[in-house]
Amino acid sequence: MSAYDHVAGGPLKLKGDDSSIKKKKKKSKKDKDKLSAAVQNALREGSGSGSDSPLSSRRVITKTAAELKFEEIQRKRQEEKVKKAATKSHKEKVAEFNQKLEEMTEHYDIPKVGPG
Repeated sequence: MSAYDHVAGGPLKLKGDDSSIKKKKKKSKKDKDKLSAAVQNALREGSGSGSDSPLSSRRVITKTAAELKFEEIQRKRQEEKVKKAATKSHKEKVAEFNQKLEEMTEHYDIPKVGPG
């Protein structure tokens, strides 16, 4: 008889451990492909006749004037931001960053206290 004859095999059993808890299965690529194909089919069918679609008859989303104005302003700001960022070259961005760093106070410097 060897020293390993009486060793318990398998995973460790913990106190209060419910073995009924099971790992969730990961979605396979096939499931994702089927889902995307179903969505594409639904979009094709829905675009053909808008009045026959059950989704369009149940829910109509209308936005208030304030919401529409807000979205328009947000869109314009986003466009301006993109244009501004696109016009700067990397060299200009670095120069601007260095300028900001020069203007910042140096927090690690010991301030002078008292006369002298």
